[in-house]
Amino acid sequence: MEHLRPVPPGTELALNDDDASLAGAPSKAELQARLAELGDRLAALETALYADGSRGLLVVLQGRDTCGKDGTVRHVFGLVNPQGLAIRSFDVPTPLELRHDYLWRVHSALGPRGMITLFNRSHYEDVLVVRVHNLVPEEQWRRRYHEINTFEQMLAANGYVILKFFLHISREEQRKRLEARLDDPEKNWKFRVGDLDERARWDDYTAAYRDVLARCSTAEAPWYVVPADHKPLRNVLIAETVIETLEGMDLRFPAADPETLARRGRIV
Repeated sequence: MEHLRPVPPGTELALNDDDASLAGAPSKAELQARLAELGDRLAALETALYADGSRGLLVVLQGRDTCGKDGTVRHVFGLVNPQGLAIRSFDVPTPLELRHDYLWRVHSALGPRGMITLFNRSHYEDVLVVRVHNLVPEEQWRRRYHEINTFEQMLAANGYVILKFFLHISREEQRKRLEARLDDPEKNWKFRVGDLDERARWDDYTAAYRDVLARCSTAEAPWYVVPADHKPLRNVLIAETVIETLEGMDLRFPAADPETLARRGRIV
């Protein structure tokens, strides 16, 4: 099974339903075993990131309703020590947030260096929902592609590594998950009639995501398209990418001072 590869800058993807699954994927049992294997390595790397303290990792999870953002948080990032994890989500902006620039609340939600910050939805809502629902003029949301790229470049220049995952599900899989949500008493409270309104705008969102991936996948902040119809596959692909990224950050544990080391063998 191949690892995820970043979307090359400027590439317009079809984002067809067929792209939401992977032919010949390992079985559910094999994928669950693989994720368990990855857990110890991911936890160790998170500890190294925390101890090093000079770099931060920002992970963006974006996708349609039911694509599995919450599941990814639980199954992948639930494998690490929560002390080194900052989970943020973004709802409809508050009146105070609307009085600021649209990136103000995003920048202030970023965890410090030494931590993994996880955005469950993100600043990309401001070129997705805002665009599809015509909440601002087209000239304004089009300008935001450049502004977002510049913002992410600034974060990268200040010690943050950025990974952005678009969890891509097919229309039929979303239908099944919405039906399952309604049938489950522990999940149907999450169902909103507005979910169906968003589903009716499927093609509009597809066009918006195509532009986001083409215009905002950069060397500093790449986008990855995750085939998310198969949940265990989604989890393994994201875990592998995060691990590969952390391994490439040359994280180092700080050296203990000589006075501390001199106490070896003398503790009573």
